[in-house]
Amino acid sequence: MPFIEAAGITQHYDLTGPADAPVLLFANSIGTSFHIWDAVMPHLSQRYRILRYDMRGHGLTQATPVTGDSGYSMDMLADDAAGLMDALGIARAHVCGLSIGGMMAQRLAVKAADRVHGLVLCDTAGQIGPPSVWTDRIAAIRARGMSAIAEGVMARWFTAGFRDSRPDQIRGYTAMVARISEDGYVGCAMAIRDADLRADTAGIKAPTLVICGEEDVVTPPDLARELAARIPGARLELLPGAAHIPGVEKPAELAALIDGFLGELT
Repeated sequence: MPFIEAAGITQHYDLTGPADAPVLLFANSIGTSFHIWDAVMPHLSQRYRILRYDMRGHGLTQATPVTGDSGYSMDMLADDAAGLMDALGIARAHVCGLSIGGMMAQRLAVKAADRVHGLVLCDTAGQIGPPSVWTDRIAAIRARGMSAIAEGVMARWFTAGFRDSRPDQIRGYTAMVARISEDGYVGCAMAIRDADLRADTAGIKAPTLVICGEEDVVTPPDLARELAARIPGARLELLPGAAHIPGVEKPAELAALIDGFLGELT
C-alpha cells in the first residue's frame, strides 16, 4: 500500500500503468475510497498511467481535525491533489473527478490550469445541494456517527435495479461509508456546503467532458447540462442505467466515454 507525504498530510495512492503513458488522475466521491474505480481500471490501464488516491480523511489518507464549523475547503482539496502530483514528480495529467472529486477537479483546473491536460467531470456540478442539506447531514453524523447516514446514501448512489441485484455490493459500500473518519467526512461535507464554483467554471481552459448517469438524483442530468454549458467547449454525455457512481454500475461504458474523449487529446 503506497503512502506519501504530500500537501502536509500522509496520502494513500495507487499509481499503475505504462511509465511512458499519459497520466490519468482519478478523484473519488465523498464517503468512498479510490476503490470505486476498481472496475474501470482494466479498461484503461494499458493506455494510461493511472493515479488514484484517497481524498483527505477518506480511505487510508490522513484526516485533519475539524473544529466547530470550520472544515476543509475546495481549495484545500485541490491543493492536496496538486501536492500529490508534485510529490510523485507528475507535472501534468488528465483529471477525472466524481461528485466532490469533480468539484475539486473544477477548482484545480482553474487554480493550476497548466497541470490539467484533459478534464472529465462525472456526476458533479458547480454547486451540489443547498447548504442546508449538508448542515443537516453534518448534524446527524455528529449526533449518531457515520452509521446514521450509511444505509440512506445507497438509494442516492445506485439505481434500484443495481441495489436489488447486488445486495453483497450494497452491504460492502454501506460498510465503506460507515467506516469513513467522521472528521474526514464532515470536513469534506463542509467543503461541498461552502463551495459555489459556478462563476469559476467559465475560466476552465482544459478540454472538458461532463458525464452524468441518467438516473442520478444527487447531481441530476439538468445540473450536468448546466455545468457543461458554463465551460467553454465542454461536451456532455449521459449514461443510461447509471445513478451517481457510474464507475461501479457501468464501468465499461464509463471507461469507453473517458477513453474516447481523452484519446482525441493524446
